[in-house]
Amino acid sequence: MKVKNQPARPENTSARDQLASRRRARSRLIHRIFVIGVIAKGVDGAVELIVGLLFAVLSPAAIKGLIFLMIQGELREDPTDIVANLIRHNTAMVIHSRASASAFLLLHGVVKLALAAGLAAGKLWSYPAAIVVFAGFTIYQVCELANGYSLFLALITVLDVAVVALIVMEYRHVRRAHTYGS
Repeated sequence: MKVKNQPARPENTSARDQLASRRRARSRLIHRIFVIGVIAKGVDGAVELIVGLLFAVLSPAAIKGLIFLMIQGELREDPTDIVANLIRHNTAMVIHSRASASAFLLLHGVVKLALAAGLAAGKLWSYPAAIVVFAGFTIYQVCELANGYSLFLALITVLDVAVVALIVMEYRHVRRAHTYGS
């Protein structure tokens, strides 16, 4: 039964139409994953900014107390918890290098937040800037991994490589849409 004012649709779509449909679906999926990556970078930047500010304003005793407060429940539940014990054992190093750690975290946080905001707003300048900056961070992380293995840093590096790849794919799509006006 036909509905008025609607063209009849053929029962079998052509192979070209099916291919175009798959490409659009793939593009939408990549865009959704890109959005999640941008949100993750924004949250990461916000956390780095907050921690950097805390390192800048808190005393060494307050930092030690805050870290212990954050991990004490986990240590009470499982005294052999690897992450909590790593944090506890590295507290002295963090306190010793808190000025440089604060500057590093503040700078990283501001840069990541600015780039994530630009990407979220679809600003064309932010795509190449984010690719260069995040690739630079990733190269630094790979160099750090070469000096000493860290499972956490390895995971973050893999995620950062994925985010850079997503930004590249999204930038190609945005540039093409911007060029052709679609």
